[in-house]
Amino acid sequence: MRKVRAVEFVSLLVGLMILVLACGRQPTGTNSAGDGAPQRAIQNKGSDTLVNLALAWAETYRTVAPDVSIAVTGGGSGTGIASLINGTVDIANASRAMKESEIEDARKNGIEPQEYTVAIDALAVIVNQANPVSQLTIDQLADIFTGRVTNWQAVGGNDAPIILVSRETNSGTHVYFLEEVIRQGDSENKDVFAPQTLLMPSSVGITSEVQRNPNAIGYDGLGYTDPAHEKLIAVAKDAGSPFVTPSVATGADGTYPISRALYMYTVVNPNTTIAKYLDWVRGPEGQQIVAELGFVPLPLQ
Repeated sequence: MRKVRAVEFVSLLVGLMILVLACGRQPTGTNSAGDGAPQRAIQNKGSDTLVNLALAWAETYRTVAPDVSIAVTGGGSGTGIASLINGTVDIANASRAMKESEIEDARKNGIEPQEYTVAIDALAVIVNQANPVSQLTIDQLADIFTGRVTNWQAVGGNDAPIILVSRETNSGTHVYFLEEVIRQGDSENKDVFAPQTLLMPSSVGITSEVQRNPNAIGYDGLGYTDPAHEKLIAVAKDAGSPFVTPSVATGADGTYPISRALYMYTVVNPNTTIAKYLDWVRGPEGQQIVAELGFVPLPLQ
């Protein structure tokens, strides 16, 4: 009798272990409860540009849907997208669009990504407050960040070396600046950041270095800049175009030349809990938070 009970106990234990392992393979937001209803939890990971905005959305949404738990972490756009591809996150935040190779990798894992534009960001070029330079063209920025120009005197500044500051390569902001500023949208252009560029793991790292170093130049999402502590450079598309300072207004009307969309990615046709949250993020209340944090809200339908 005891032997039979022992066998039954072991069988039950093994069954429970299999159940736990199976549940662990999916992000919480895509699981279902025993009655078939989706669990009220969302795992959200990715872009450091979006992380403060995502945290503000998640905190405010608790007042809208108190039973929904949203866990937000950063790590960069590449990290969030990789987690979506691996099926370990419900929403991936990205400050760049998914690459074709990433979409193919997701499909190989049985995941069809769905893209949502959630805000617009004016990507600000910043220098130290003591720097006399106040405006640069896209061409000048490309020359500076590739190392073709290494002294501020060449662009109207002091006789001093230019210190380059960038986000690290896993950052969607890094990829966007490389493709749209350094390479100027030319897919045939193979220019890269100068090897002496200081790579920072966060947006705060860039602003801190620029504030500390009078010869530094960097770039950051507008929502992470503070004109009281850094100088925002007015940028012109080319030598014949007007110089425009980054702001919510110039990002929204398209006059500032370094503006980009910010994204959230899910599996196609996400469950009701995630879909309702994304509708709220893209709606009037969510977009009000976008403006409050210095980003550019979407035009409301």
